Amino acid sequence: MRQSYRNPIFETWTFEDDGLDLRQRMGRLMVATSGQRFYGIGRSLGGWLAEQNARDGELSVFLRHTSASLTIQENADPDVQADLLDALARLAPEDAGWRHRSEGPDDMPAHVKTMLTGVSLRVPVVAGRLDLGTWQEIYLVEHRREAQQRSLTLRYLGT
Repeated sequence: MRQSYRNPIFETWTFEDDGLDLRQRMGRLMVATSGQRFYGIGRSLGGWLAEQNARDGELSVFLRHTSASLTIQENADPDVQADLLDALARLAPEDAGWRHRSEGPDDMPAHVKTMLTGVSLRVPVVAGRLDLGTWQEIYLVEHRREAQQRSLTLRYLGT
């Protein structure tokens, strides 16, 4: 990999024929949750990347559920996570008169929260590490009150 600087605003990495072929690795991460909150998964993802001998590329993470979500958010102040959970509760309250209630009163609001926040992320990997900012963490956000077993599909493409 060669770094080049053509513009003082942008930094560019150029991958030339350095003998490194792109490769793909796939895996599964299981996360046991214990109710509504943010679960940091960056350390687990980093460990999986290390096991794959990842260097430079991209990690795709897909959450295989419709009542939990993925996000990248601040990791320094836990009040941010509490405020975000409160905001989501205001956007999709349990007492909004939902028709779908067969899985409990927290299920339909969980579906709405997931639709708002998403179930997949793509994160650059540089020198074997997730290229997150100083205060960023990757979180699985559990929207259900009861404990759940969540399954994520991981895909690394890179050198």
